[in-house]
Amino acid sequence: MTSLEFTSQVQKISSSLRPVAMNLTRDADDAKDLVQETLLKALLNKDKFKAGTNLKAWLYTIMRNTFINNYNKITKRSSNIDSTEYFQYFNTDENYITHNGATTDFVVRDINEAIASLGSDYRTPFMMYYIGYKYLEIAEKLQIPIGTVKNRIHIARKDLKAALQVYAPAGADRAGVVALDEPEQD
Repeated sequence: MTSLEFTSQVQKISSSLRPVAMNLTRDADDAKDLVQETLLKALLNKDKFKAGTNLKAWLYTIMRNTFINNYNKITKRSSNIDSTEYFQYFNTDENYITHNGATTDFVVRDINEAIASLGSDYRTPFMMYYIGYKYLEIAEKLQIPIGTVKNRIHIARKDLKAALQVYAPAGADRAGVVALDEPEQD
């Protein structure tokens, strides 16, 4: 396929890209930008298109991937949280608004004790996840596999749930929590 034929076919299909872009972005200006970026990437990478395959599907794939990459960039920018500020104020009661200060003191103390009772291998990834780090960011910072990060966070949540089950609402499903002092049944 020549460059002229490729460009001509892309121009014919470009009008069908706009509704899809609008559906993805929900904004007319962003949709126009997405279509334009898609067409630019298609024209720059025309050598990667295999003649005889579906050009429309290829363009939709470029558009979808572009949208996802842009979305991930935006959410990554907004998810950077300075953890030092969080840890500085974590144990202070003055940051909690409540109607009953005594109850809050007990709850906060119990939560802090439960978190402190976790081993550091579990506590560190859990706290990083809690303050907003993504699994991949935690894995990179701690230099451990992402599967290990997910497992440690899961175990920490399970242990905290068991340690704090006294605060579960009445009638809540506690089937997933095994009491620590009860023997397992066969």
